[in-house]
Amino acid sequence: MKTLILVVHPHLNESLINKRWVEELQKHPDKYEVHQLYEAYPDGRIDVAAEQQLMERYERIVFQYPLYWFNCPPLFKTWLDEVLTYGWAYGSQSGYKMGGKKIALAITAGIDEHEYAASGKYRYTIEGLTRPFELTFEYVKADYRRPFVFYGIELNSSEEWIEQSVPLYMKFLEEFSR
Repeated sequence: MKTLILVVHPHLNESLINKRWVEELQKHPDKYEVHQLYEAYPDGRIDVAAEQQLMERYERIVFQYPLYWFNCPPLFKTWLDEVLTYGWAYGSQSGYKMGGKKIALAITAGIDEHEYAASGKYRYTIEGLTRPFELTFEYVKADYRRPFVFYGIELNSSEEWIEQSVPLYMKFLEEFSR
């Protein structure tokens, strides 16, 4: 069964690393279904029923996005608010439609990893910053996994640095898909 990759990048064509990851994912249509939220919903209006049906078809789901102000792009937050509804994702009569599905985040972060530490410039780890996602997915009884993060793209946007990220991301996805 394929892994669903929800790409949430408002300017994917201008992206360096997320765009490269999508190009790599599209080489493996037998393994990955790529769903670009900003492409599907350029007006920001999400088709909730279509998204819920899509979620129901996959057992492994990865949300791929760039870190925006220590959080996710706005359409991802809208997606969470609108798609994970009472009666579908949670609630005594819901059947917890996301229940048991493996969920992970794949994040590109502009700053180097050592800056995301108690002793670093930003004082919080990525795990700390993504705790609301962990809690959200646990609340709907999904099987939340540790995020994949590729750091340092802001200070090193060389083609070589970007290419180094690709096998690391693909290895993460292979392990996640087991």
